[in-house]
Amino acid sequence: MTMRAWSVVAPGPVEGEPLRSVERPVPTPGPDELLVRVRACGVCRTDLHVTEGELPVHRAGVTPGHEVVGEVAGLGSQVFGFAPGDRVGVAWLRRTDGVCAYCARGAENLCPRSRYTGWDADGGYAEYTTVPAAFAYRLPGTLDDVSAAPLLCAGIIGFRALRRAALPRGGRLGLYGFGGSAHLCAQVALAEGATVHVITRDEVSRRLALELGAASARDLDEQPPEPLDAAVLFAPVGDLVPVALRALDRGGVLAVAGIHLSDVPALRYETDLFYEKELRSVTANTRADGREFLTLAARYGVRATTHPYPLGRAPEALRDLKAGRFDGAAVLVPEH
Repeated sequence: MTMRAWSVVAPGPVEGEPLRSVERPVPTPGPDELLVRVRACGVCRTDLHVTEGELPVHRAGVTPGHEVVGEVAGLGSQVFGFAPGDRVGVAWLRRTDGVCAYCARGAENLCPRSRYTGWDADGGYAEYTTVPAAFAYRLPGTLDDVSAAPLLCAGIIGFRALRRAALPRGGRLGLYGFGGSAHLCAQVALAEGATVHVITRDEVSRRLALELGAASARDLDEQPPEPLDAAVLFAPVGDLVPVALRALDRGGVLAVAGIHLSDVPALRYETDLFYEKELRSVTANTRADGREFLTLAARYGVRATTHPYPLGRAPEALRDLKAGRFDGAAVLVPEH
């Protein structure tokens, strides 16, 4: 059997042709893996970084995509607990060694031998993909495929970033950038009693933020209306780091959510970091993060604002993401 997939043949700007549509054999799952028939795959900014070469090539000709909702179509010889037809999610973190000091202390996201879907192994911009069974998520039945897809990276990473920002209960949270991940993070924060302030250049995203319940939504050249207890930087713009730090109240924390960030300008200690402000990075997520977020998403009724694209229009979806032509998240749907 063969399948249709997209391959990063020449990393570069998506305005060119870094992606090529290819016909490939349906992959064979390894002994500990599931073969997954893709029903939806979210379009993440990390896919853009892989496609444009902002992340180094880990697998030549890789198929991007790591927000996959699908059904089990085959089982490796060592897999138990899954059956054909089961609905599963495939996320960014694909495999860890399970034995290093980081894995042993519950920080598997820092494993130096970690591997990632759509970067180290072919992902979901295809009709089929594979995933180690131990890293597949069982999905709540309350969400349809398209709505569930962005939760598997945008949602999980936004959730980890929120926790890294150490927002106190009922605190004041600033979100810089308001795309697929931020609008899911905002829903969790609001459900837990936070006051949310959104700072983004996009007018459509500002309207979405207010519709979701944000207390304010302002342009990038404006400060939030009150000091922040915590903030998350989703926009991959290093120039915003000192801006967000200056908006923090004493003891506030800024978490940088992206895997890629442009260079950060020089910081002024007195205005940007003094009074025990903290700057933290976010590196992938643990499976525990994913399971906790999916449970809370179902409990809080977290919903992604989605824009479906046929799988055959994957390059267009990436171009639209880069240009900021939609709010929320794009989702590719194979034409099975």
